[in-house]
Amino acid sequence: MKRAELEQMSVDHLWKLRVAISEILAGKIAQEKKLIEGRLVQLRGNSHTDSETREPERRPYPRVFPKFRNPDDSSQTWAGRGKQPRWLTAQLKSGRRDEEFRI
Repeated sequence: MKRAELEQMSVDHLWKLRVAISEILAGKIAQEKKLIEGRLVQLRGNSHTDSETREPERRPYPRVFPKFRNPDDSSQTWAGRGKQPRWLTAQLKSGRRDEEFRI
């Protein structure tokens, strides 16, 4: 349809045309979605199985032993990974060295 034809139509007619177009478009989108999902299943090699619903297993990591200990509270330790604990940061700011806290 040309723009001039659309401008001459009444609001009711245009609205009905819009509804019809929306329905057709929704149907075509649903067909495309089914087609794409079918291709995805083929790429995976099988349909939905129980293994897809479960979370993947985590790789077993070795236990990391602590390397630093708080002299004020021996239960506070740090393995040297991740962010420094507050007790170590405070001790380092006061002028002490990290070697003093090694286990």
